[in-house]
Amino acid sequence: MQKIRRKCANYGRIAARIGLVFALASMFPGCKPAAESRQPGTPEVTTNYECGDHGYLSTELYGAIGTTVDWGSADLRCEGMPRPDNRGARLRFSGSIGDGRNIAFIIALPDLKLGETGKEYPSNVTLIEEGNGRFFSTANLEVCWTDIDDIESTDDAGNRFAVGGTVYCVAPLTEVNGDSDVSIRDLKFRGLLDWSAS
Repeated sequence: MQKIRRKCANYGRIAARIGLVFALASMFPGCKPAAESRQPGTPEVTTNYECGDHGYLSTELYGAIGTTVDWGSADLRCEGMPRPDNRGARLRFSGSIGDGRNIAFIIALPDLKLGETGKEYPSNVTLIEEGNGRFFSTANLEVCWTDIDDIESTDDAGNRFAVGGTVYCVAPLTEVNGDSDVSIRDLKFRGLLDWSAS
């Protein structure tokens, strides 16, 4: 009850920002395993291809969530798609940090274009502690930047790519519905980006 009162007291100050973050989160409901398709009697395939053969995310978190994140393809779920009105793209990575907690990172890259690499793309970064409505986010595009160092086409149509890079943030991500924050040490990633997704 005390937590609810605290959120309500801060609502006027953060209502617009909460709306933005929930809209962003709703674009990525999370990857679910593909429907069961193997025939009875065939061996179960345990390899996780959701993030490609070499998907990963690694970083150090400090503050309200303090942990080392070191996810490989088997630990990680990925999504990547264009932002609304094709204004760049966003990448989503999620996994477990132990104690039954799951977190997700959303990296929005408004200036990224199909098939390109580059340095210092202005980025909005959101960290979600899934299951309890806790959000941490950058307030603008002046806090975090992303270097896209590696891109590899994964289909003949040229819409789906494996994308790798590093996110740098010079200030913490502030809690949207609270007064805490999380600092991110250089976040290194490799995931999938599908420019034809909607």
